[in-house]
Amino acid sequence: MKKSPFVYGVTVSDAAFTNRENEIKRLKSNLLNNINTMIISPRRWGKTSLVEKVSKQIANKNSKIKVVNLDLFATSSQREFLEVFASEIVKASSNKLDDWIDSAKNLLKSITPSISLGVEPMTDFSLQFNWNQPAKNIKEILDLPQKLAEERNIQFVICIDEFQNLASFDNFEQFEKKMRSAWQRQTNVTYCLYGSMRHMMLDIFDNSSRPFYRFGDIILLPKISTKKWIDFIVKGFANTKKEITPELAKSIAEAMDNHPWYVQQLSHYTWLNTNRKATNRNLEEAIDELLTTNSPYYLLETSSISRTQLNLLKAIANNEEQLTSKSTMDEYDLGSPNNVTKNRNVLMEKDLIHQSENDYIFLDPAFGLWFRREFA
Repeated sequence: MKKSPFVYGVTVSDAAFTNRENEIKRLKSNLLNNINTMIISPRRWGKTSLVEKVSKQIANKNSKIKVVNLDLFATSSQREFLEVFASEIVKASSNKLDDWIDSAKNLLKSITPSISLGVEPMTDFSLQFNWNQPAKNIKEILDLPQKLAEERNIQFVICIDEFQNLASFDNFEQFEKKMRSAWQRQTNVTYCLYGSMRHMMLDIFDNSSRPFYRFGDIILLPKISTKKWIDFIVKGFANTKKEITPELAKSIAEAMDNHPWYVQQLSHYTWLNTNRKATNRNLEEAIDELLTTNSPYYLLETSSISRTQLNLLKAIANNEEQLTSKSTMDEYDLGSPNNVTKNRNVLMEKDLIHQSENDYIFLDPAFGLWFRREFA
């Protein structure tokens, strides 16, 4: 059986990576010219794939530029972040274990790092610190990239995924100021900070009262156009000896509102259901399969919100335009106008809905489709 040409659930590269030519060019130019960059978009829009693609291009062509990729998804404390931050920077600076040990000892003198080596030292190397003087320790670790870059005559590009997770740690307001203070002075280091909680990321980087305001260039990742998806889907089928019409490929893209993850997933299921030439029935079955597969996640989303928030989603799903009108509030049991405003803000902070020009829409198109089937 041929391998599916459509990829989701992992970072996408090579043949499965589609479009983003403008974003690749802009991000690559920024990182090569020491312009800190923040990438903001909803979940599963391809931020990680974009950053990894550009990171590889930079690392492969510039031996003096060392790329560090950190993912904060599973990081649970400020101290854990700092230890991982320092460990990965030291590891990226050289391919020699002795260099790592020397750098840790010489550049982190006041902290006295504990160096941990596993069975495979080159992959199991990590640093832990004595946190007797937290303020001094934090400054020394945040200054490490610049000091190490100067010592080794290199440049660092440090990419941090799910950056907004730092905001959930204790004392983030003070830590945020310390990061900005240290990082803005680093001439040999460029940061690429990105995350999937759109509302939180915008608050960190686009709020004039926050330390990271105007830290660099903000890229609001756009959707991939329907036309690009049509070409990509038709080509994917053709490359595996199957066929799909441009019209049906368009239906796939539009059903998922051009959302990268879901277009890839729906294309994959449609491809699986197709023997030779895709049909409308293949697509309908694929949509059912996609919603069934994702339903546990959607059930978790709906169980985490209040009854009135769920009712507000029902009103939005039914395309109600005047959410604070008496008739709408009575029909959906939304409470007072203040309750509607409060619940609307909560749903936006959770990235469940987004305000478009004239109304509110589901940020996750597949969740919106599932919700309408179940509740509207």
